Amino acid sequence: MAIVRVIPCLLLRGRGLVKTRKFKDSVYLGDPVNAVHIFNEKEVDELILLDIDASREGREPDYEIVAEIAGECFMPIAYGGGIKTLDQVRKLIRCGVEKIVINSAATESTEVIRAAADLFGSQAVVGAIDVKKTLLYGYKAFAKSGTVEVKMKLEDHVGSLLTAGVGEIFINSIDRDGVMMGYDLQLIRHVANMVSVPVVACGGAGTVEHLKQAVEEGGATAVAAGSMFVFHGKLRGILINYPQDLRLER
Repeated sequence: MAIVRVIPCLLLRGRGLVKTRKFKDSVYLGDPVNAVHIFNEKEVDELILLDIDASREGREPDYEIVAEIAGECFMPIAYGGGIKTLDQVRKLIRCGVEKIVINSAATESTEVIRAAADLFGSQAVVGAIDVKKTLLYGYKAFAKSGTVEVKMKLEDHVGSLLTAGVGEIFINSIDRDGVMMGYDLQLIRHVANMVSVPVVACGGAGTVEHLKQAVEEGGATAVAAGSMFVFHGKLRGILINYPQDLRLER
């Protein structure tokens, strides 16, 4: 049996953390470094840090804040947001990032993925896809924080990421983001059946059972969650947390 990675996914806006619902209605959570300190104490497997405004605003990563956060992490950290060039990837690796997460740039060209995979290895490159289920056309990928529809079919988009050399696919459901009612298992299965690389499921987790379902029923290799690890109770009070003895196997 393999141990499943359970990964908090933190959303960066400016120099603070936020949490969204369906990619909208962001709630301010506080200082990212404080959150990292708590996750260090909880011995979290890995962290994902996503700057949700960088690509939409057409700017590159804020290397200063990324370096500050990565420098406090006792666990591997993956960063995404505003990455377009190999030089930016190099800077992020020097900041202490172990993996780079590329989403919007890959919908226009996979050149940066190919170059990063060649230089740092596929294990350091994650291809991320934000997905929404449409009434007429089924699952569609979106870029720039869910604001721009990708013209390629989802299947073709996944195929292009694999061909370029990504080592993982991070699949995020826009419809389930922040609702804490469970993952879109059909979406996860659909993508997992297409690929041989690890699939990280995100969007919708509210309980440990949801995490298990993503693995056992959806076929995910790893699971990521946001709201589950930053809110507490029905009123969604802000509380950075991570369940004790959280151990999933597949």
